[in-house]
Amino acid sequence: MSGTPQISVHRDKDEMAQATAARLIARIADAQAERGAASVVLTGGRNGNGLLAALAASPDRDSVDFSRLDLWWGDERFLPEGDPERNVTQAREALLDAVPLDPSRVHEMAPSDGAYGNDVEAAAEAYAAELAAACAVDGPAHGSAHVPPFDVLLLGVGPDAHVASLFPGHAGVRETERSVVGVRGAPKPPPVRISLTLPAIRTAREVWLL
Repeated sequence: MSGTPQISVHRDKDEMAQATAARLIARIADAQAERGAASVVLTGGRNGNGLLAALAASPDRDSVDFSRLDLWWGDERFLPEGDPERNVTQAREALLDAVPLDPSRVHEMAPSDGAYGNDVEAAAEAYAAELAAACAVDGPAHGSAHVPPFDVLLLGVGPDAHVASLFPGHAGVRETERSVVGVRGAPKPPPVRISLTLPAIRTAREVWLL
């Protein structure tokens, strides 16, 4: 990630969602035209889900070839599959189930009742391995965090200034090598989560804070 930060101010969250959806459609279409595919990291929360809903409703959404779109997540609530609080569940309701994605390009973080059970550290390591494996397909690793090249990485910002599930004062904020960490004792429920780290976030071509 490089360049001068840019700030866009909108009247309300609905206008922000619509404007951001339009920008995201354009970025994805440009990346696909240039490189054949695009890679986006999704975020949850009201603003993240509002953006996805606005994209679903956009008349320009067909500018995106959803079959050539890779989707990752910046963080996830470590809850059972299908739990309404999971970011992937909310994303599917807002957009993903309505567009023709390639299932092999939708990279969900593991649920707490999945292959790793309630071992959030093992689930985080598995997601890091999935990211690293994508590097072999999409190009060399970027920095110490072995992740594929993300075109746009979306983040919300909490009242305590946390991004993804990296909370002030927690060990994950200080991680310098790993791309993904398990989070325990998060001050915002649920307390157990999976999150990309700052080294992974910084590799993205563009990081958008909503």
